[in-house]
Amino acid sequence: MNWKKWSLLFTLVFAMSIFLAACGGGNDDAETEQDNGETTESESSGEELAEEQVLNVNIKTEPPSLHPGTATDSTSSAVLDQVFEGLTRINQEGEPEPAMAEDIEVSDDGLTYTFKIREDATWTNGDPVTASDFEYAWKWVLDPDNADTDYAYQLYPIKGAEDAKENGGSLDDVGVTAEDDHTLVVELEQPTDYFLDLTAFYTYYPINQNVAEGNDKWALDAGEDYVSNGPFKLVSWDHKDKIVIEKNEDYWDADTVKLETINMHMIEEESTELQMYENGDLDWTGDPTGAIPLAAIDAMKDSGELHISDRAGVYYYTLNNEVEPFNNENIRKAFALALNRQGIVENITRGEQKPAMALVPPSIFEENEEGYFQDNDVEKAKEYLEKGLEELGLDKLPTVKLSYNTDEGHQAIAQAAQDMWKKNLEVDVELNNEEWNVYLDSLGEGNYQVGRIGWIADFNDAINFLEIFETVGGNNYTNWENEEFQELLKASRTELDSDKRIEILKEAEQIFMDQMPIVPIYFYSNVYAYKDNVKNIEVGPLGVIQYKWGYIAAE
Repeated sequence: MNWKKWSLLFTLVFAMSIFLAACGGGNDDAETEQDNGETTESESSGEELAEEQVLNVNIKTEPPSLHPGTATDSTSSAVLDQVFEGLTRINQEGEPEPAMAEDIEVSDDGLTYTFKIREDATWTNGDPVTASDFEYAWKWVLDPDNADTDYAYQLYPIKGAEDAKENGGSLDDVGVTAEDDHTLVVELEQPTDYFLDLTAFYTYYPINQNVAEGNDKWALDAGEDYVSNGPFKLVSWDHKDKIVIEKNEDYWDADTVKLETINMHMIEEESTELQMYENGDLDWTGDPTGAIPLAAIDAMKDSGELHISDRAGVYYYTLNNEVEPFNNENIRKAFALALNRQGIVENITRGEQKPAMALVPPSIFEENEEGYFQDNDVEKAKEYLEKGLEELGLDKLPTVKLSYNTDEGHQAIAQAAQDMWKKNLEVDVELNNEEWNVYLDSLGEGNYQVGRIGWIADFNDAINFLEIFETVGGNNYTNWENEEFQELLKASRTELDSDKRIEILKEAEQIFMDQMPIVPIYFYSNVYAYKDNVKNIEVGPLGVIQYKWGYIAAE
């Protein structure tokens, strides 16, 4: 997409839509009137809208953070993606399109982006959204004095960003400049093909400087301090119970938004979620924000109500490479090869997931369908175990603790892994279940041996999976680093030839899999169901759900 030509393209598409409508594309019989005389026809399909545009969904748990600069998880993003908006937004075709920016110009060398902020872009408190709000938000994340900004590295394509965060460089040298209220100029370290995907990501969302500056509690609760700029606004936050968001009437594209209210329930028990769905108390069940009980999947498949699609993500066990026995490469390999992934996806998850013998999903690297080692290779696993024990000076492995966060599926997989490691490696495994926020703290503090984690792509590129493990900290709970691996990632960022860049990233993945700091288990799928009258809400391959275009059809 040539972003310089976006405005022209939009005009042509709009004109074409008018032409098609004039040729009979619409359904004259679909338009009806309510008592107030207003039409309730959905502009996108000619379908009649229900009188109540209220959607009930489950997000399972309390969001760890509703501050765009500190959030790092899918629960928080499920809320943030509705109440905030970046310079771009990922559309229903999975492509970035202008959002807060109405015009985007890219220099010929791909190093400078000029974003024109919409004149009608406003915050929920009535303030205009300005270029300075973006500059403030991004530099706030990059300020080393601000803690809990684990996703700061998402901003590192920007000139001077990494230097400011990691090396004490000046924030004044970061390549983000608000030239005026409506002009934001961004300079990059090197051309970045996926930069417009990044500007749709929540770490790149703006923050209202007038509200947030000097007020570090602005994002802790709903209220007058919690101002946002997206299609919905946060109206209530009953912690550990429910979040309610409502249509933002001042949103620049408010005419597109049909849903008036979205109730986001926090129900951890999957059986309770399904029961509420069957009773009509939820309109959606399953991914990406909830989960369907494993025992119900086959019946829902048979009934035809289950939807399954590939998801660019990997479910894995992170290994603490600093503690015995996982400070030994051969022991790590033994644990990886001793699992029967095919059995796990066929008998436990049942959602058409793919066994993972690699880090990067096959939707990005096709050959990773097979991966770097053989699944359930017990004989090879025993060989690695024997070598590892000898290197550690042990006759037998001590009991290993496997930790996971509260979830029926995580528990079932952990029990299966426990049995497999006992049978194949003769190692006793103790299971440890923790609530999500406590669990994240345990991983971050290194208080674990084996821990369940998953990674869903933030954008559709292999670097998104590999750079997690570039340095210790952030989302790299393994405490593993490798200098050659780091150098390859750096080289990939300056390689302008796409084919050569891919080969560099594959070399990096080879090093990673050779040293096996994690145990990959399966590549994700989206598994979900929704009521027949829920329309125009799709789950993208990155596991992102957006309600901007959704609506409830009349029954």
